[in-house]
Amino acid sequence: MSKVLMKGNEAIAEAAIQAGCRYFFGYPITPQNEIPAYMAKRLPQVGGSFIQSESEVAAINMVYGAAGAGARAMTSSSSPGISLKQEGISYIAGAELPCLIVNMVRSGPGLGGIQAAQSDYFQAVKGGGHGDYHLVVLAPSTIQEMVDLVQEGFDIADQYRNPVMILGDGMLGQMMEPVEFSERKGRDLPPKDWAATGWKGDRPRAVINSLFIDPQELEDHVNKIYRKYEMIQANETMVECYNCEDAEIIVCAYGTTSRVVRSVIDRAKQQGIKLGLIRPITLWPFPVDTIRSYAEKDHVKAFLTVEMSMGQMVEDVTLSIGGKKPSHFYGRTGGMIPNPDDILVEIEKIRGGVK
Repeated sequence: MSKVLMKGNEAIAEAAIQAGCRYFFGYPITPQNEIPAYMAKRLPQVGGSFIQSESEVAAINMVYGAAGAGARAMTSSSSPGISLKQEGISYIAGAELPCLIVNMVRSGPGLGGIQAAQSDYFQAVKGGGHGDYHLVVLAPSTIQEMVDLVQEGFDIADQYRNPVMILGDGMLGQMMEPVEFSERKGRDLPPKDWAATGWKGDRPRAVINSLFIDPQELEDHVNKIYRKYEMIQANETMVECYNCEDAEIIVCAYGTTSRVVRSVIDRAKQQGIKLGLIRPITLWPFPVDTIRSYAEKDHVKAFLTVEMSMGQMVEDVTLSIGGKKPSHFYGRTGGMIPNPDDILVEIEKIRGGVK
């Protein structure tokens, strides 16, 4: 299929439809409104259903119902709206239901602003709701990658019976880039024989539930879920390493910020500065082993994490380094985008301290 020029939010919606999503439940909030608007137009054309719910709380519980019936379902929102969905997300994780959740992050805290940010990292990867659980969190850096990860995200959700989140930001959602919706071979997925699709006496009753009154039953259930998480960590961790082979300083960044860092690396190369980029594509599971392996290399002198926040992913980077090399941070928040010149200044400060 030839490439088409699309806005990021609309590309996400079309990718979901082409991945087999037929049920979307959402509530408007900037800067992701093009997703439900596109779904409202397109889903009826393919035999699907779009419902604008009365609230974000209602939307995520509708996703619970559709996913519990075995359908490919999704919702989208932006930071304050995702906060309202947290109870339902915990229920979905506890009931082991597959679905896709899109968060086009805006600045906070509170109502904050409508500009791009990355300050929902903790909420996404540490479990923003109650209880012991994880989302699989995918962090695209281009619109084409958003398309690919939406389609992959549905497969991951179905394979492991776990909710998957696309963690984008307002800039990725609003920019336009050429994308291609190529035919892809999906995963060989297990049948959804657990789904509550009606009982005719021909199989055990399907019960969708996250309530366990007996503490031993609940502990056994959580342990089972965590064994699944171990499989996800072993099989689904995704990371890109750019120019790291002889880098003296490695910059860790994801999403929109990683695009800025790439330009910094190219400029630094002209000045004889050896920089590399480690870009986590899965924020959970986090690429601990990749970062640690570079921390053990003699040519790497230090790490710098760059984020559109006051410093969240840097905690996981620092833990991954394990004290083997210095870990530094530079960030902007409130909707401000890190400037390449300012990042280079931070690089020079680090170089002065590690020589």
